[in-house]
Amino acid sequence: MKSIADFLKFVFRYRYKAVDLIMFYVSMICALTVLIHIGYITNPQIAKHSKIAIIGMFYGLLVLECFRTSSSIFAFRRVAVSHYSGLVVVSYFLVIALSRISGASWLAYFAKDEWIYFGIGAVFLSELSKSSLFFDNFYFNPTILFVISFIGLILIGTVLLMLPRTTLQAPLSFVDAFFMATSAVCITGLSVTDISTNFSLFGQTIIMLLIQVGGLGIMTFTGFFGYFFSGGFSFKNQLMFGEILGENKLNDVVSTLLTIIFITLLFEFIGGVFIYFTLDSVLFESSAERIFFSAFHAISSFCNAGFSILSDGIGNPGYRYNYHFQIVLVLIFILGGLGFGTVYNFYTYIKGKLNAVVCILFLKKKYKYKAQPFSFNTKFILLCNAIVVVVATGSYFLMERHNTLVPDRSVFGEWVTSLFMANASRSAGFNSVDVNFVSTPTLIMLTTLMWVGASPGSTGGGVKVTTVAIAFMNIFSLARGKDSIELFRRKIAGESINKAFAIIVLSVLTITFSFVLLNFSDADKPMKALLFESVSAYTTCGLSLGVTPSLSTTGKMIIIFTMFVGRVGMLTLLVAFIKNTRNKSYIYPTEKLLF
Repeated sequence: MKSIADFLKFVFRYRYKAVDLIMFYVSMICALTVLIHIGYITNPQIAKHSKIAIIGMFYGLLVLECFRTSSSIFAFRRVAVSHYSGLVVVSYFLVIALSRISGASWLAYFAKDEWIYFGIGAVFLSELSKSSLFFDNFYFNPTILFVISFIGLILIGTVLLMLPRTTLQAPLSFVDAFFMATSAVCITGLSVTDISTNFSLFGQTIIMLLIQVGGLGIMTFTGFFGYFFSGGFSFKNQLMFGEILGENKLNDVVSTLLTIIFITLLFEFIGGVFIYFTLDSVLFESSAERIFFSAFHAISSFCNAGFSILSDGIGNPGYRYNYHFQIVLVLIFILGGLGFGTVYNFYTYIKGKLNAVVCILFLKKKYKYKAQPFSFNTKFILLCNAIVVVVATGSYFLMERHNTLVPDRSVFGEWVTSLFMANASRSAGFNSVDVNFVSTPTLIMLTTLMWVGASPGSTGGGVKVTTVAIAFMNIFSLARGKDSIELFRRKIAGESINKAFAIIVLSVLTITFSFVLLNFSDADKPMKALLFESVSAYTTCGLSLGVTPSLSTTGKMIIIFTMFVGRVGMLTLLVAFIKNTRNKSYIYPTEKLLF
């Protein structure tokens, strides 16, 4: 027994990576088996045998994970951070196994096969995450790595969406699956097929997961799970994720990463709960279907994706006049469009107020308030968004009151529809009114709002509302003879002004390029619809005049490219591939140009 104990100590102290590698390959085989069973096998007999094999794999993984975690704890004689994931997985597996073996009524819900599939997937994800921080072995510009991560996620999504059981009718072709995966990962919402009628529950779940991972960024997820399952970051990892997250302090990289994930999941959960209670139970066959509907739309709205599992979208007869449902969606996608920094600022502000109440009322202590609870960026973003929300909503109401707002049953309904349409067009991509029926001035306004977009650092697209604001402020400053922009007793850095104009010019060039190419590939389509499609794709909005499914293969590939560039950012791509890292030790003489 002593020799066995010594051997285990040696393996789990000095050969732990080999153990993880073995577990990774075993879990990968199990996960692929589950994927084939769910998405590919249509023959009932084969499905029956594959299901038995999956159940056996489930219990096999339970035994392996128990052995690995207990042996590792025994070898180190303590419970380390890296052991937490194993303990969580073992606990989950034991609950599912107990519910299937005991037959207890209160555990019957967890005896479903879906929980086994989820458990195997969770094990594979944990093992993959331990290997995801492989960046120490290679040198990558973090910007290039950011771009590559999106390409990789899109290709994985394409393969999954091509599985036979993803759709209820014929499987998607490569181009259509590629289009849908890109649209989901780039949180656009353009669709070549109706996911409400043509996609199975499995297919809709894939779309939902692609939206979630694409909305936050695959690097954010791999960083989070890699830290959680591996127990830490290397110094190089911290530098890389610090640049990707825009965090200057290395000590704050982990906390920023965890905060982004926590806040996102928290607000999506709260939004899903509110959505659930605004729905009419008569429209659903079961509570599970209602929960999935709420979760899908909470994720889609917070990530500003615009996908819906409703036929005709929010304009569906059962939801068109459910104004409470629309108000909840508006609040969720506006919140998601504010940016993680702004939402986190609100989170810390509310947390501080609650701490103050607890200290004063219950602990009888003095509480130290911050001098400036809201940062400069938060105040600027909130000001810009408030102006856009009020102006856009009021303009839509005035222009459409005698047109698309006529069917609404009250003045309250008219204002809710105006609020919903005006703000969904900025990036969310939902529509309770068919865009084909709005007047031409309103269509121009919606196109402009799509181009303006949401806030920086958010899941929303567009050139960003602050970019447009800085451009206008710079014009007014030049007209007044000033050489700087001042706001809230602060001077805007010249670098920010230069970047704003670069983003605007690049967006116009990319949209124009896409529009011109579409006129060659789909010359039979109306120019108005193609221009609207190009703007919607680049700004990752997702609104359409109905030409998306009928685009040619070349046209779809053009839109795919436009969506990808719009999500990643043309300036980001330029920085990734042509950035000159050499520092110049000299400065040329300055000259003024004539304008």
